[in-house]
Amino acid sequence: MKKVALAAIIAAAASTAAMAGNIDPVVIEPAVIVEEAASSSSAGLVVLLLMVAIIAAVSS
Repeated sequence: MKKVALAAIIAAAASTAAMAGNIDPVVIEPAVIVEEAASSSSAGLVVLLLMVAIIAAVSS
């Protein structure tokens, strides 16, 4: 009887250790995509016109 009880305890311990916990599903984070903003051509034109105006004001 002791052997049967010991075998039952060992079997119960082995089965609970194998079932302990749960495997969490793999969480994949979405990739972050960073786009550089396209510079407008009018910004360069404004800076150029301001420089020409400053040079014209200084030279006169």
